[in-house]
Amino acid sequence: MTLDTQLFYLLNNVAGQSPLFDGIIVFLASYLAYILIVLFLALLFFSQYPKRDKLQILLIIGISAVIARFGITELIRFFYHRPRPFLTLPVHQLLTDSAWSFPSGHATFFFAMATAIYLHNKKWGIVFFIATILITISRVIAGVHYPSDIVGGAIIGIAVAYATFYFARKMTAQQS
Repeated sequence: MTLDTQLFYLLNNVAGQSPLFDGIIVFLASYLAYILIVLFLALLFFSQYPKRDKLQILLIIGISAVIARFGITELIRFFYHRPRPFLTLPVHQLLTDSAWSFPSGHATFFFAMATAIYLHNKKWGIVFFIATILITISRVIAGVHYPSDIVGGAIIGIAVAYATFYFARKMTAQQS
């Protein structure tokens, strides 16, 4: 058994033990993502940043997350077809999904978002990283991802956000 599968079972075996815990995992894996997006928009809207900076932050975060999730992730999934754990292993399945497993779309999107937020505001970024980790670990516990799907998605999301942030910074500096 691979290390990836062993780690998957370590996390997935806590599912199915308590209906309350399973409900929390489903909430974290499926619905916390929507709360994070609304929280980010509210924080940005009510922040003290000048209007121009707010727009730049929104664009960098949006572009980072979209490129990571709908660009790179989908390109990888087009060429590499890794089935979800619940399709190939006996698991405690709390959720279902029909897309390929690697890399995790949730991980790429929310790690890109958290990284881009962190590069603008460290305090907000830490909160978003913690929430992203909760979302992604919950998706392993729920049986829809292997740990390597999450790690792959995290690497992609973080790299795309850094590249987008520094490209935007370079473009802004050239315009000044």
